[in-house]
Amino acid sequence: SGLPVILYCSTDVYGVWGPDYASSCCLDPACIVWRNQRLANHQGSLAFGCQHMIKLNNLGLIFGLILIVGSIAQADDGKFKPLFNGKNLNGWEPTPGGNWEVKGGVIVGTSPKSEPRHGILLTKKRFKDFVVKAKFRVLHGDSGFYFRVDRVKSGVSVHGFQVEVDETDETGGLYETGGRGWVHQPTKDVAKKRAYKKGDWTDLELTAKGGDITVKINGVVSTKLTNDKSRRAGHIGLQLHGGQVMHVEYKEIHIKSL
Repeated sequence: SGLPVILYCSTDVYGVWGPDYASSCCLDPACIVWRNQRLANHQGSLAFGCQHMIKLNNLGLIFGLILIVGSIAQADDGKFKPLFNGKNLNGWEPTPGGNWEVKGGVIVGTSPKSEPRHGILLTKKRFKDFVVKAKFRVLHGDSGFYFRVDRVKSGVSVHGFQVEVDETDETGGLYETGGRGWVHQPTKDVAKKRAYKKGDWTDLELTAKGGDITVKINGVVSTKLTNDKSRRAGHIGLQLHGGQVMHVEYKEIHIKSL
């Protein structure tokens, strides 16, 4: 505001337009000062023109703000967001079997060998295309990082894909519960490169976009599928395998929508 603007209005009584009747105004919110060399007595006509210009100017500001807010929203959508808040299990719900709790910023899952059911800790939300990052360590048993799964009424609790998370070099493979079973297992060369060890904190990165799925363990691609025919959306979950002594931990779980 405060900059002079030249307005061309129908400033004479006969409705004639022209630069001879131009007026400058100061777009100051507190006051509008008019200076007209030819028709000081026709302020009403000029005021109408300036008010119209101010309205257009305000509309421009509004549209500009909408574009800025939209850009910020798109930028936020492109950022990783926590799936686990580090304090409690808000946003998650367990299926029957085993026990899930939070200790020191870590999700801890335990289950006795006498428990036949697969206890799954599921997100309440469903996800479609995403990148998810997490850290895990397996102290005992056979776990899994489920994604794009649906709940079922059976001992396994869900159907869909899981990234294998266990004590062996099968970790990082893909298993389809209620479907094809093993779809891919890591090769020996991959196992050597990523140096996975039971009981160590391990980095998991999973990308799922359409039928393309990539699993990385400690930054090394362990599984890669292209145009796979599996589910395209569903819950994310952490598994406690039934019939085993289970102790598995997860932390720093973040997701980015694609």
